[in-house]
Amino acid sequence: MDVRFLVPGVIALAALPLQALAERGLQPRDLATLPRVSSPTLSPDGSVVVFALREVDFAANKSSTTLHARNLRTRDNAPPRRVTPEGWNVNSSSFSPDGRTLYFLSARNGTQQLYAMPVEGGAPRQLTAFPLDVGTYRLSPAGDRIAFTAETFAGCAGEADVFVCTKKRLDATAASKASGVVYDQLFVRHWDTWKDGRRSRLHVAKLPTGAKAKAVAQAVSLAATLDGDVPSKPFGGAEDYTWAPDGKSLVASVRIAGRTEPWSTNFDLYRFDAEGKAAPVNLTAGNPAWDAGPVFGKDPGTLYYRAMRRPGFEADRFALIELDLDKGTRREIAPRWDRSPGSIAVSPDGTALLVTADDVGEHPLFRVDIGTGEVTELVGDGTVSSVDVAPGTLALTRASLQTGDILYVAQPDGSGLRAITPTASERLPDVAFGDYQQFSFKGANNDTVHGYVVKPWNFVEGRDYPVAFLIHGGPQGSFGNGWSYRWNPQTYAGQGYAVVMIDFHGSTGYGQAFTDSITGDWGGKPFEDLKKGWAAAQQQFPFLDGDRACALGASYGGYMVNWIAGNWFDRRGNSPWKCLVNHDGVFDTRTMAFETEELWFTEWENLGTPWDNPKAYDRFNPANHVGKWKVPMLVVQGEKDYRVPVSQGLSTFTVLQRRGIESKLLYFPDENHWVLKPHNSVLWHDTVNAWLTRFIGPAAAP
Repeated sequence: MDVRFLVPGVIALAALPLQALAERGLQPRDLATLPRVSSPTLSPDGSVVVFALREVDFAANKSSTTLHARNLRTRDNAPPRRVTPEGWNVNSSSFSPDGRTLYFLSARNGTQQLYAMPVEGGAPRQLTAFPLDVGTYRLSPAGDRIAFTAETFAGCAGEADVFVCTKKRLDATAASKASGVVYDQLFVRHWDTWKDGRRSRLHVAKLPTGAKAKAVAQAVSLAATLDGDVPSKPFGGAEDYTWAPDGKSLVASVRIAGRTEPWSTNFDLYRFDAEGKAAPVNLTAGNPAWDAGPVFGKDPGTLYYRAMRRPGFEADRFALIELDLDKGTRREIAPRWDRSPGSIAVSPDGTALLVTADDVGEHPLFRVDIGTGEVTELVGDGTVSSVDVAPGTLALTRASLQTGDILYVAQPDGSGLRAITPTASERLPDVAFGDYQQFSFKGANNDTVHGYVVKPWNFVEGRDYPVAFLIHGGPQGSFGNGWSYRWNPQTYAGQGYAVVMIDFHGSTGYGQAFTDSITGDWGGKPFEDLKKGWAAAQQQFPFLDGDRACALGASYGGYMVNWIAGNWFDRRGNSPWKCLVNHDGVFDTRTMAFETEELWFTEWENLGTPWDNPKAYDRFNPANHVGKWKVPMLVVQGEKDYRVPVSQGLSTFTVLQRRGIESKLLYFPDENHWVLKPHNSVLWHDTVNAWLTRFIGPAAAP
């Protein structure tokens, strides 16, 4: 074991096996306070890697992020060093073209602005001073300008300073004694935010030169007339736009949909003149579906991006596309590869694309040859998230069901992989993590379906263990070999439970036809898979105690918990579940269609609108089966969840209470579809664990 990876205070224990030191399983507070590594960024020559480290101040109920660096050319065992000053909360690092300067965003002085500092250390210098937050940015190829995004009002486009105009409007609204807001089209609210008329728009600014130059406060607006957000909301980022290699233009993914925005997935790639002198040009007008993730090749004439083909479907397969900007021709690079890439990076030699994608319960990094379309797995065995590549060096973060996120570096072909940051076990040497195993069985349509079983932390052969049966959301998602800070099976294994997870029909990573198969069939094939998967797991893993089991799920998983409550019974009318946990789950598919914000979701999944196809909404509607509910249920709901609104959770709890079924409601007035605040996260886990203990009891100690 390399002692430089150990946290302070445990170096003296390095000679002992970590499992021998373990005294307990993973607890909720461990998960909530575990440092999180993300966003590796390589210097242009690949000699230095900078990454973000998020740490939690549990007493203050908040987190902060710092940047750390590791010189990859030195031969010493020095750990990564913090490069941003003590007390600074920062994000979004990037290097100058010469590798000597580090850029990042921080709200240190009230609004989020761009800062720069020498990579080797020194005081940060503020480079921008806009009255609004800089949301995201990208440094130009020459390092003399930034493209950045900020939220502005369309009505300010003709003003001398769009940022000052927007700030004045916001201040006037805050000072007004009237609180009413008039809307004339959707969105009214999105994810967890009520809309106020602003759009996130793209701008370009020249960076100040000279040590004494003032921070820049003026910029050119590139998309002032486009009625769309850059980056996309609610989850877009700087990956939604990119500079051309010559610095003369940028390409961004934008959805221009007007009043149809809530039911449209038509994102197009627009090319912008970097000086704002020419109108934006739509490069993908011929595709009515989603075009995303633009990345230039080694010359300004070649653009790579991801494209779906079916409008209105956000879980369609992304194809890898090469666009010749001079000729206007395009081709799919790997048409026979039945996977959906989630990101694109161009290899240093320009001959391949490095992409990540779900694949049979894993999320590896792949190399896709641009010329032949040949696909090669570079790094597997878990979930690869962030990736950066430079001459001679590949940097990435990877997690598994046991490790948490770890920063690795390797050769560009994936060889020579070595860890730069510690695993969860090295950070928590007194914690044992449950072993895990993937299994398969014949599910609906006799298709092969996969799942995972995680053993309790204190597993002993020959004993039986109660089970937490986790059902993933999406529904086009996966409970695979990765790490989550919300639904983490190790928190249940840490209580002494075994865990079972099934990637039912509709899950990603098993081919697009498998993903498509859930559409219009929410309570059909996926439900059959869960039943067959539960039976197969008990047969293949005798330590699972089928008489002491609870089913838990969030979002679609919460929907499935409601469906299970009224539909999973044996011939005698008995449920296999001693309790249920429903987090932000759909209760009534009809009212959900009228309440949710992104309407394309319910309309695609139910094959139309509720007035055009009412039978589809009724076919698998949990609300139609509440008369058969009998199993105790814990309901969790966030007030700021506009995806599955609070009325869905309250309706579920109302039925349970009115029917006299043992139930509890855990309500968060300040959380959205996810529970994010540290103390709220611990409360969530403690409440869920207490519910499981109440009905299936703790596992026997070894």
